[in-house]
Amino acid sequence: MIIYYTNRIISAEQFIDILKRSTLAQRRPVDQPDRIRTMLDHANILITAWDNDTLVGVSRALTDFSYCCYLSDLAVDVAYQKQGIGKELIEYTQKQAGTDCSLILLSAPAAIEYYPRIGMNKITNGFILPRQS
Repeated sequence: MIIYYTNRIISAEQFIDILKRSTLAQRRPVDQPDRIRTMLDHANILITAWDNDTLVGVSRALTDFSYCCYLSDLAVDVAYQKQGIGKELIEYTQKQAGTDCSLILLSAPAAIEYYPRIGMNKITNGFILPRQS
């Protein structure tokens, strides 16, 4: 049985581990634990999914709790995917942000087909200034 927690503190090492087990590590600075710690420290919302003592999923988001919420990381251990954990993490994130908030995310290339299947709408009016490091 998967248990979900809101704003349960996790270490940078635990976050890096779940990023690696989810394949998100390919697009995250997992070789920079201090940067990962800062990412965790400044998130407004952190939802975690646990199978006993094993962290199997994370949703990390930034929000103003009024208008918009950026879901920066949605990571589910590949061994636990296709069990509804990602969808549940998103639902917990949206509840924490508030129903007045739009939930926005940038999809990993492999997950582009996943989000419409769980009820999210694709947008084409977004823009990005990429990070410089």
